Formats: sequence, C-alpha cells, structure tokens
Amino acid sequence: MQFKYRSQNIKGEIVEGVMDSPDKFSVARIIREKGESPISIESLESKSKGSLNISFLSHISLSEKIIFTNNLSGMLQAGLPLTRALSVLEKQSKNQKFKEVINELINEINKGGTLSDGMKKYPKVFSTLFVSMVRSGEESGGLPKVLIEVGSTLKKTYDLNKKIKGALTYPSVILTFMVIIGVLMMIYVVPTLTATFKDVGGELPASTKFIIWLSDSIKNNILLFLVIIIGVIGLFVLLSKSKTTKKYFDFISVRLPLIGTLVKEINTARTARTLSSLLSSGVDVSRALSITEDVLQNVYYKNIIKKAIENVEKGILLSQIFKENTHLYPIMMGEMMEVGEETGKMSQMLLDIASFYESEVDEKTKNLSVIVEPILMICIGVAVGFFAVSMISPMYSVMDTIK
Repeated sequence: MQFKYRSQNIKGEIVEGVMDSPDKFSVARIIREKGESPISIESLESKSKGSLNISFLSHISLSEKIIFTNNLSGMLQAGLPLTRALSVLEKQSKNQKFKEVINELINEINKGGTLSDGMKKYPKVFSTLFVSMVRSGEESGGLPKVLIEVGSTLKKTYDLNKKIKGALTYPSVILTFMVIIGVLMMIYVVPTLTATFKDVGGELPASTKFIIWLSDSIKNNILLFLVIIIGVIGLFVLLSKSKTTKKYFDFISVRLPLIGTLVKEINTARTARTLSSLLSSGVDVSRALSITEDVLQNVYYKNIIKKAIENVEKGILLSQIFKENTHLYPIMMGEMMEVGEETGKMSQMLLDIASFYESEVDEKTKNLSVIVEPILMICIGVAVGFFAVSMISPMYSVMDTIK
C-alpha cells in the first residue's frame, strides 16, 4: 500500500514523499527513524480506488468516548506507552471520524506535544472539562487515575441524559401520534360528514363550523400546512438557541410545576459533579468554576457561577454564593460546601451532593411518566370529546329532520 507523507526534518524543512508500507504506523516509524517528525500521512490507494470518504458524516457518541477513556486508562495502568495505547484504540474503533481524531492525537504526541494539546484541537469531540482534567493528570503524573475519573464523569453524564430523554420519549410519541391521527381525521373523516350536513341543510353549531373550516383548510392546503408546522418547530428551535430569547425559556423552565424542580436538581447535580471532578484532579478553583460555567446550559445558573468566580478572586468563600441563591440551588448545596471548606474535603462533599441529586433525578424521571400519563389521557379525552360533540350533535339534528 502506498502512502503520501509530509514530515519536518531537523533543519525545520518540510519534506514530502511517497512510501510503500503495510500501514500508516509503519510509515510514521520509518520517518522517525530518519530523524524527522511526521506531519501527515495519507493513503494513495484508497483515493485511486475512488472510495468515498464519509468521515464527515460520522458522529462520535458519548458512549464511544466513555469506552475510549476507560480503555486508555486500563492500558496505561498496564504499562503500555501512550502512543502504543492510542494505536491499539485507533485499530479497535469502527468509527472512521474517531479513527482520524485518534491518529491526529498520536501525531501530536510524536511531534513533542501532549495528549491534552491534541485533544484541545477537537473541541467538538473533547470538551473543555475533558481537556482540563487530562492536562491536570499530565502535570501531576497521574494520567491513568485522572482518566478513570473522566470516564466516571462521562458515564454519569450519559446516564443522566439517558434518563431525561427516556422520560420525555413517552409523552413525545403520544403527542406526535395524536397530531397525525387528528390530521388524518381532518382530511378523510370530516369531509364525509360535512357532505352529509350540506345535503340535509340546517344551522350547524359554532364548534362544528370550526372543525369543518379547519378540515377544509388542511385538506386544500396540505403543503402549506406542513410548511407551517415545520416553520413553527424551526422557529421554536432557533428561539431556544438565541441568546436574546433563551433567557426567557430558561426562566420558564425553572418555574414550571413538576418540571421546574427537576431542572433545578439536574443543574445542581451537574454543577456538583463537574466541580468535584475538576477539584479532585488538581484544577484550581477559578478554572474549575469557569469550566463548570461552560457545562451548564441555563443562563441563570451560568450567572451564579460567574458571580462565584468573582467572589473567589476577591477572597470570598465559594459556598457563600450558593447560600445566597437558594431559589435555584437547594439549601443543602451551600451548607455542605461550607462544611467542605471547613474540613478541607470540598471535592468529597461535592461528590456526595452530586450522587444525592442524581438519585433524586433518577427517581423523579421514573415517576414522571406515571404523572404525565393521566395528564395526557385528560388531554386526549378533551380533544376526542370536543370532536365527538361537535360532529355527533349535528347528526342528531339530521336524524330529527329525517323523522
């Protein structure tokens, strides 16, 4: 197999060439043996065959990053050199995009850089939290131990996200099917009944007229109706991401019945888990808070963390800001952090807080479907009842007319 390579020699000059080799790692080894540093290595054979590069279509999932982190930690603890461990992981990965990222990490290390330097180049793959913890592990000489902590943090994040998505799946599916069935009835069922009403004549109730109008509008403008639905969904997504309107969505989310409590506990768990992981890895408090601010999505929680950074830089205790904002963070958060500051076990206290509220979120998401189910049933009942009364009551009038 032929490979085109670019390397840098001792004089700093860029050297290009083509080499026959079984794989790109052999090419990199030969280049280093010549006293040069590899920059890039590309397979010419795959290009000559006209193969389609679909790596840009690949997505690196959180579960893949968890497996990568845990396996890398295990191999480093077993005594494998970092580049060798990464090479093994590159071969094991079935995700083409991830293979390319890992290969670039190897190239960065071979050029004299660090693992965190390589990861920093891929912010969409490795978060600021991930990179900062890895860097602290490199500086302290305890990279394998820190990677275990990173893997644990990612696993908790994965579990939390999975529970939230699971709780939202049931109502989303039910509402989607309600809309689909409603549209089909408006297109196929209502026009049949409307024709009957027109043949018989007579004054129709206002609710019946509304359903007939809605049916005619959907049936005669089905494409426009679909465009409006897609447009409304798209507008909602854009507004939720806009900085101007996002704060209103965030304001509503923490004050909604049932949902508000869940949102507060999720943000509390994320804050405590992130701070605990960073502080236990040796990251300084200000930097840990800055990274935590990036992790949190709700603008009101971000503002609290920004204020916490200012307080810490002024010499004010970290727990103080959380004790002042009990409308968003529970009272226990500030109190336990204060105990952590007094005993010097802040990281452990934050871990306990995270574990407690993660279990609370777990319990609430399990109960959420039980609570949502009767609410959905009531909504479905009201919709079906309105439709039935609107369309059946005129039919009784028709029957009376026939008699």
